[in-house]
Amino acid sequence: MVSIEKLSIENHQELEQMIVNEINLVEKGLTVICSNVPINDKTTLDVLCHDNNGQLVIIQLSVQEDDTMLLQGLQSLDYVDKFKSFLKATYNKHKIDDKEKPRLILIAPSFSDAVKRAVESMKGIRVDLYEWEYLKLGDHKGLHLQPIFAWKHAEKPKEKEEKALEKKHEPKASKKKEEAPPPPPPSQSKEPEPKPEQQPKPEPMKVETPKEEKTPPPPPPQTAPPKPLMEKPKEEPRRKLKLF
Repeated sequence: MVSIEKLSIENHQELEQMIVNEINLVEKGLTVICSNVPINDKTTLDVLCHDNNGQLVIIQLSVQEDDTMLLQGLQSLDYVDKFKSFLKATYNKHKIDDKEKPRLILIAPSFSDAVKRAVESMKGIRVDLYEWEYLKLGDHKGLHLQPIFAWKHAEKPKEKEEKALEKKHEPKASKKKEEAPPPPPPSQSKEPEPKPEQQPKPEPMKVETPKEEKTPPPPPPQTAPPKPLMEKPKEEPRRKLKLF
């Protein structure tokens, strides 16, 4: 039986050289530009790379759990971001995209909860966390990297939000289906049909016309003829009698 043994790495430069030689263990498509670049008196940029898209990638290493490496990594990130145009001109053989903001990768044997929470709460800065193990299998030794907090994992909740939004759109369509089936309005439209049957009851039209026809004919024509009965010629003969 072949046993797996965990080995320790106490030399920072030894770990750095392992990462440079096996950079594809960190991420496929990374190309090493330079390593061990001093930023200030206390901070050194361990490995500077770029990915297939030309985005600059800073790798900060530690042989033990150390919360200060996050601060050192952010200082290196800020330094590279300021001088990315200079780095593009200096390392012109590399296809560096100086318009893209650089990103940071931290590699250590373990990370504290404080560092994990700090990285998760960051906005606008991409920081990936990898834990390393140096293993011995028989006569072979190798470095193993395990992603603890990576950009791909950070995007999963966004995908869940998109799915949740899609689900929200789906019930809206079902609501439309519920709005479509109201056939009761046509039944209500059938009910107003008796109302027009009540409308043809124009009683005033029938009552008004007969009353007006009955009133005009009777007395006026009969009263007019008695007046001509009072004949004036009867008075004229009386005048003739007075002359005699």
